[in-house]
Amino acid sequence: MIAPVQEVTSLSSIAALIARGLQTYGIDPVPILEQVNIDPGQITDPNVRFPTTRIMHLWELSAEATGDPCVGLRVAEQFQPAVLHGLGLAWLSSDTLRDAFRRLVRYSRFIDALGDVSIEDTSHTTDLVIRGLEIGPLMVYEDGDARMAILVRLCRLIAGSMINPARVVMQRPEAVCPELFDAVFAAPIEYDAPEYRLCFDRELVDRPLETAHPELARMNDQTVVDYLARFDRASITMQVRSKIIETLPDGVPKQQSIAETLNVSLRSLQRRLKSEQTNFRNLLDNTRKALAVQYIRESHRSLGEITYLLGFSEPSNFNRAFKRWTGKTPAEFRASA
Repeated sequence: MIAPVQEVTSLSSIAALIARGLQTYGIDPVPILEQVNIDPGQITDPNVRFPTTRIMHLWELSAEATGDPCVGLRVAEQFQPAVLHGLGLAWLSSDTLRDAFRRLVRYSRFIDALGDVSIEDTSHTTDLVIRGLEIGPLMVYEDGDARMAILVRLCRLIAGSMINPARVVMQRPEAVCPELFDAVFAAPIEYDAPEYRLCFDRELVDRPLETAHPELARMNDQTVVDYLARFDRASITMQVRSKIIETLPDGVPKQQSIAETLNVSLRSLQRRLKSEQTNFRNLLDNTRKALAVQYIRESHRSLGEITYLLGFSEPSNFNRAFKRWTGKTPAEFRASA
């Protein structure tokens, strides 16, 4: 579900990235930032978010100031994972590209709630799909260009600099600088599509990565969850998930207790979770499953410790739940991983 226009905000570091891009053209970004009502002194503050409409206008003015219709690709060259804070660092520690894609799907609201991000498997490829990048009547192609180039850059950071998509689908009309697009993506590009799509070979997407670090990934996941719980008050799902993770070591959390810690009634909690297409039971089960898989991959953790961390009273209960989730016992899963 895409948030209403007035509710969509973006990380301040996106504005900082565009500002750095402008500086590579020899342009002072401060007057342009001020023109769209973005305080230059706040663009490096991780606790600040700006309305996404201002970011879109910043892209428009940046294209005008540089006279470069491919400014989105140029700005993407300045991107580093730290721009996305915990999400960028969790991406770097992912087990596979698919694992990284799932993080983006799960936490894309951390960046902004503008696009609907999903993963689609075809007979030969696994596709990362972004729909709905329009904000009201506004479609800013520079923003879409930068997003796609940044995603490819992130994939190459963890899977190797020679990794290229099998195909790229762009919502924008054909670019006036096709040579640069070809150089950035190194793949066949389809323009004027109804969506953005990065297609990768399925075997490549599921190949284990040398940069994988499950414990570090989990720690950064929690950083993102905590951030969303503080700043995305509209998402009760993220707030409840954060409380579940926090309280699991003390046993299975009760829905009533979670509601009380969030200062809402039980009925209100249930209603708000339903509006986000989930419920407490599914959220608890999915959270435990995700944590269980991450913990099992951390070889230094004993199965007894994991049983405790997930709030199970007995190892046998954990074993049964894990087999229901994955089709394997925890020991079998650890051995295969």
